[in-house]
Amino acid sequence: MTKWFGRIGFALLLLVLVAFVALATWEPLWAERDDVVEPQRTYTAEIIRDEFGVPHIYGDTDADVAYGVAIAHSEDDFSTLQEVIAMARGRYGAIAGQDGAAIDYVYHLLDARGTAERHYPNLPEDTRALFDAYAAGLNQFAEENPDELKLGNLFPVEGEDVAAGFALRQPFFFGLNGVIEPLVTGEPLRREYGPDIPGFPRPADTVDAALPSQEVAMSPLGKDNGMSGSNAFAVTPEKSGGPTILVSNSHQPWRGGVAWYELVVESGEGWHYAGANFPGSPFPFLGHNRDLGWTNTVNTPDMIDVYQLEMDADGNRYRFGEEWRELERKTVTLPVRLGPLVLPIQREVLRSVHGPVIKNDNGYFAFRYGGIDNLGQLDAYYRLNKAETLEEWEGILARMDIPSTNFIYADKIGNIAYVYNAALPDRSEGPNWRTVLDGSDPALVWGGPVEYGELPRYLNPASGWLYNANNAPYTAAGAGSDLSPGDFAPELGVELKQTNRSRRAWKLLSEADRLDRATLEEIKYDTGYAREGYVADLWDELEALDLSDEPRLAEARKLLLEWDFTADNIGRGDSLALLMIREFMSCRYQNKACPSARDELVKSVDHLESHFGRIDPPMGDLLRLRQGDVDLPLDGGSDTLRASTLWDVDEDGRLSVRHGDSFIQWVEWNAGERVTSRSIQPFGSATTRPDSPHYADQSTLFVQHRLKPVHFWREDVLENAKSRKTVTNRR
Repeated sequence: MTKWFGRIGFALLLLVLVAFVALATWEPLWAERDDVVEPQRTYTAEIIRDEFGVPHIYGDTDADVAYGVAIAHSEDDFSTLQEVIAMARGRYGAIAGQDGAAIDYVYHLLDARGTAERHYPNLPEDTRALFDAYAAGLNQFAEENPDELKLGNLFPVEGEDVAAGFALRQPFFFGLNGVIEPLVTGEPLRREYGPDIPGFPRPADTVDAALPSQEVAMSPLGKDNGMSGSNAFAVTPEKSGGPTILVSNSHQPWRGGVAWYELVVESGEGWHYAGANFPGSPFPFLGHNRDLGWTNTVNTPDMIDVYQLEMDADGNRYRFGEEWRELERKTVTLPVRLGPLVLPIQREVLRSVHGPVIKNDNGYFAFRYGGIDNLGQLDAYYRLNKAETLEEWEGILARMDIPSTNFIYADKIGNIAYVYNAALPDRSEGPNWRTVLDGSDPALVWGGPVEYGELPRYLNPASGWLYNANNAPYTAAGAGSDLSPGDFAPELGVELKQTNRSRRAWKLLSEADRLDRATLEEIKYDTGYAREGYVADLWDELEALDLSDEPRLAEARKLLLEWDFTADNIGRGDSLALLMIREFMSCRYQNKACPSARDELVKSVDHLESHFGRIDPPMGDLLRLRQGDVDLPLDGGSDTLRASTLWDVDEDGRLSVRHGDSFIQWVEWNAGERVTSRSIQPFGSATTRPDSPHYADQSTLFVQHRLKPVHFWREDVLENAKSRKTVTNRR
């Protein structure tokens, strides 16, 4: 009997071991592909790095340069590049577990791969050559550095794989996560930023009464997706008293898949550009060339329409007009890492004529968004990089291939412009587009974007300046130059919101007689708050609190009421105000319910007393820039022009900023002179390489509000070169 039980135990152990091995090894085998076609051409690029490790990449052709971009970026941050490629192949869950699998579900839900397969072959040949070359560079680095690989059979990849990553990520820049997440959880949808449709007024300034029951991270842009922002400024020579000025001041996460990577590219085919890209891109998304430059800020128009479907009793067909149509169903496998194992989890993905469909306890809901099933942005950004005139540049934007983000522009002959760029749905008048729509009505399914001429747009305003700080486009150029919201149809869905940064920028720019470098720097690094909007609401709520029996909180409230509304690391109330404001900025920024002022006051006081023994420590002791051994004080706050937007709370109670002012670039064109520019990053060019001298070598300059030179011209690059090498795939 003992032997019999022993045999059973051995057999069970064997089964467990077999199952363990299977779960530990199935995913790379399942994902293996034998149909990857790598380019049969030779690429050669020169990579010169300056004193800060910024790569300057040269090649005879644009494709050579794109190949070099992949090699240089991999040298600095192959870890993040792998995660981006895993997302582009629906395999991120095999690296990041459940959170990654949620993004893989969205990858299938949006049919990112299908979009790439349908449209990548139809892109211009030189654009495809760029992406194929970039993929070749990634493949070569992966082959030559197998010890860095996070996931088996992730490489080789093709240009089409890189394109699928673009199709996945772009809709989240205008807030698609704010629709997908509540639909998945069954929570109420958040209020759109667009104006009310005539005849369908909504209660003013309201959000859902209850806080969301859970937060679901379903955005490939990271957990801070809803907080992405930026400032941008452009000034004419007449207003500056000298050069045309373009200031790019993006607010992105400091690490991860949408952290900026600075580079300069130059080819024998006329591509010469200095700026920054995100991991997974062969070209910069913002910056400047010889003749012109631009930067972007996130805009949040109502780009998404949600439809409730009328289903049959079996839940297989939905009514559309006079007919019943089959709901498209597809079962997908999501790899979910759990320790050393990867579990294969199957989920069903649904689609209707409207677009992706999500089923929750309230029914079946389809959604449709601007730019759906369009891959034209891959070509558009490439052409923008090489544009030489305002007319050429604007003609590319007019294709409406870049689904969203504002563009602020400047050029060498003194033009400045602001285009509220968005592939806004071409909606008809009449229906209430600010609510869930009837999925059975074919008239509510729009076919494409509005014409470019319908977008808000500024060109050389009389004020001599333009700005955007993620606000409505109707405050951009000052009194007498600003556009009027009444001139734009409500169906467009253009947001009406203001940010604190916008209120401060408009005021300070309007008050300046001249916007020379020094004056504009003071505005860009402003740390003030206006007692308006959510800040006013918060302070009004604090004033109204009855704290007669809570002297500890009453003392803290008094400190806040006496605060100078400036997060400059000088006033006694800076630290307490910093903690209080963040959550109220966050909820209003994302149109979510806000916590109570009392609850936040309790949390903030408890935190400061617990970690600092006082409620008024210097803000520089609280707010820190931390990377490796670097630990520096910061200024600014959530939604100040000098932005320290979001942070992690470390064990010592300090706030380690992870999101805020990121890549800053200051460009100037003086009449008759070549373009010059300066830039800075919070850390350095190699943010995931602790052994690199460029892991955090820009941090001291960053906290001091200083910029470093951009070496745009080759003779300047060679004079400041710290390393120089040629890379090639020639065997």
